Amino acid sequence: MQRPRLAAAAIAAVLAPPLAAQVLTAPGPVPQVTVTGTPLGSSLFELAVPASSLESPALQFRGATTLGETVNTLPGVSSSYFGPNASRPVIRGLDGDRIRILQNGVGSLDASSLSFDHATAVEPIAVDRIEVVRGPAALLYGGSAVGGVVNVIDRRIPTRRIAGINGALEARVGGAEREGALAASLDAGNGRFAIHADVHGRRTRDLIIPGLQRSQFDRENGVAPPYCNGTEPAGRACNSSSRGEGASLGGGLTWDHGHAGMSFTQLRSHYGTVVEPTVRIGMRSDTWNLASEVRELGTLLNTLRVKFAHTDYQHTEFDDGAAQTTFKNRGHEARAELTHRAIGPFSAGAVGVQLGRSDFSAIGTETLIPETRSRADALFVYEEITAGALTLSLGGRYERASVRSAGGGPNEADPTLPLFGAPRYGGAQTRVFNLASGSIGAVYRLAPAYALAANLAYSERAPTYYELYANGPHAATGAYEVGNAAFAKETSTSLDVALRYRNGGTSFSVGAFRNRFRDFISLAASGRQKDENGDPALVGSETFNEFVYRQVPAVFQGFEAEGRTTVLSRPGATLVVDARADYVHATNKATGEPIPRVAPLRTAVGLTWFSGAWTVRGELQAAASQRRVPQSQSERQTGEYALVNLHAGYRFSLGGTRAFAFARLTNLGNATARLATSQLREIVPLGGRALAAGVRLEF
Repeated sequence: MQRPRLAAAAIAAVLAPPLAAQVLTAPGPVPQVTVTGTPLGSSLFELAVPASSLESPALQFRGATTLGETVNTLPGVSSSYFGPNASRPVIRGLDGDRIRILQNGVGSLDASSLSFDHATAVEPIAVDRIEVVRGPAALLYGGSAVGGVVNVIDRRIPTRRIAGINGALEARVGGAEREGALAASLDAGNGRFAIHADVHGRRTRDLIIPGLQRSQFDRENGVAPPYCNGTEPAGRACNSSSRGEGASLGGGLTWDHGHAGMSFTQLRSHYGTVVEPTVRIGMRSDTWNLASEVRELGTLLNTLRVKFAHTDYQHTEFDDGAAQTTFKNRGHEARAELTHRAIGPFSAGAVGVQLGRSDFSAIGTETLIPETRSRADALFVYEEITAGALTLSLGGRYERASVRSAGGGPNEADPTLPLFGAPRYGGAQTRVFNLASGSIGAVYRLAPAYALAANLAYSERAPTYYELYANGPHAATGAYEVGNAAFAKETSTSLDVALRYRNGGTSFSVGAFRNRFRDFISLAASGRQKDENGDPALVGSETFNEFVYRQVPAVFQGFEAEGRTTVLSRPGATLVVDARADYVHATNKATGEPIPRVAPLRTAVGLTWFSGAWTVRGELQAAASQRRVPQSQSERQTGEYALVNLHAGYRFSLGGTRAFAFARLTNLGNATARLATSQLREIVPLGGRALAAGVRLEF
């Protein structure tokens, strides 16, 4: 029975103080972490918007093969989970283009938001820190950050003086993915000029799962499983193996008040898609980055930051080894921020500009999106006012975005109408959107240890190229997707409030949010079926369920809680308890139905024992059943589950090298867990019971 364990976890999450930052560090004052939510560089406690941070050793304990699975234990963050190889973060029920994935503060360019089976061009084993902003960050990063931001940070461009040589080596084996991974990095410098190099490689085998791959519902209703070698998968997920490798080289100048440098990064991967036993995806991404920061500019101006990234991304989908469709996305993003000191009523502030370009194309059997060109240019301003215990933050952003189709896309004013026989593709067309976003936030110190934070934001987002121009079959999801070139911009208004406490090694944060969309763009089943040419499906032809993008009013609301406290302390040993909980309630206000693929109530409680060089942790993660599903979409409910995980780490020295050995036993009870946020909930569960181990050496 899983219900008693779920109830226990829920009670513990309410009673125990939640964790302010998801970092497994020894007890003591909660670290002051600079986060992505403001250009002024504030700590988690001082931000008006809710944020979290993951870094070593938490990345070793929680590290996964995908970005989505790495961060899905943070409050309010789940994952789209398309098997072990493709997973994007889902924040507060929002996914896709509403979650901005950054690398060192600049947009990461790939095709992962287009489809759930497309992996992000991010390798978690090669990063130093991950910062997550929950809630609208459109002010700083554009409308595609209306749901939040995940910023992946590395040190490929040196930002501080390096004298001598230092580096790291990390190896991992095991886990439900039966992973073998190795990563190495090296930094060298003479105190002024520094270089960085890193390489990594990863191999996984088919994912270990509890029991049969298909859900009981599918088996009882005769839904054919994705057979591997003629048999129904049991104990492993069919076609879920992967391999990948990457390398990076960077360098630059560093001085007392700044740095300037560049880097080049290559990423390659080849992985299977669990929904299609014979289909694999080969991905490559080449990225050039330039970054510079100059501090202490004068009595009025403080810091100038300039960043630029150019990415050439491509992935090809193979069926039985034959290339079917190649997706390409090439473009760049440039960003500059200038911060200032006190001016009049403003204690500090920043102005910035952001420029972005991308060219997308899909060539082959699944050209559901025509060739498109997207542009976005923006100006933004951010100011803070400090008056005693109150800090106000004010900001605004103006953005001009355009999305041009080179020829193709739906040629229907309303694609929800069954205009079979009408031309499916139109000529070249361009949509231009003028977007404005603004926010006002406040942090009020009720007492030295307490703070009340609130943030009110208005955001506008331009429809993406696939929401406007999609019109074709997508075998990976079994859908014929149809966009609408006449869409208006998507607008939303959100409110966040939170109470925070921080005193020594104890901290907590409890908050609530509400995000109201006037014209939320959703992908919904029309109830019709089409063949691969877009005509009504005939008996004996390959059939696709038609899914149509529509704009509907929608509301997302919920709560989040996190924190930790020391429950036992004696010389040389400390016991820390932490807990977290989150919930999202999302509704299509036009129909009253729930929004699809939203996580249910989730809770977790953990105990961490620190004793000398040892860190030992036990954690219970639980999710309630998700019964709020849209009946019109034939989306099925998910059951509750509870996962027990154990972690152990040991720090030691090895020939003058700092070392950290770690092991983790996941899903100790071998529970079957199917995520409500996954489109493949009936096809593949999370991994079963598995042991993983690794070691990290630093010198």
